[in-house]
Amino acid sequence: MNAAIIVAGGEGTRLGRDGGKQLAPVAGAPVLAHTVRAFEAASAIDVIIVVAHPLRLGEYEAAVAGVASKLQAVVGGGDSRQESVAAGLESLPAETRVVAIHDGARPLVRPAVIDEAIRVLLEDPSAAGVVVGHPSYDTVKSVDADGYVERTEDRDRLWAAQTPQVFRAGALRAAYAAAARDGFAGTDDASLIEHDGGRVRLVLGPRDNIKVTVPEDLVVVDRLLAARSREES
Repeated sequence: MNAAIIVAGGEGTRLGRDGGKQLAPVAGAPVLAHTVRAFEAASAIDVIIVVAHPLRLGEYEAAVAGVASKLQAVVGGGDSRQESVAAGLESLPAETRVVAIHDGARPLVRPAVIDEAIRVLLEDPSAAGVVVGHPSYDTVKSVDADGYVERTEDRDRLWAAQTPQVFRAGALRAAYAAAARDGFAGTDDASLIEHDGGRVRLVLGPRDNIKVTVPEDLVVVDRLLAARSREES
């Protein structure tokens, strides 16, 4: 069984909207509804868990009502993203072999991208996880605390990581246990796998798989979804 944990527990403070960015309306539905629909349409996904703000579970359940037959539960998250994913892991069926973690605020993900990431993982026995991303197209500089450039990084070796990030369930559970034991806080789920010694592979994803963070992102997402609708009609 392959399961998806969609993390939607953020409060969206940078968006400046009560209820969080996942509940913001775009292209006729909440952001989260578009995200969940993509996982519903992914043939490799059997079960969906949504992790939401514990005080707003009813609102999040309403946002995805009727959207996904694969939805198993909407569960309360923790104070951090890492704690929220851990809550999602506790709700997974015992027979889960692959876990896909995705940001609820990335509504432009395509089902084919989800399926491809899982295919690559299952065909590569040396990989504990697969991360969707793309090479860095911008020059990236490391700076000190005062904002002065310390060095320019080698762009040829840098990728921007997105979600979904897919993992072997046993490896991800072990990585979360190791992080809890060591007091390690990662910036994404793959960093926990790396901390626990697992290998993570990057696969190319589309640049339009953006994360809604600030109000202008909603305008971009609305236009891209409208364009897709025209293409599909």
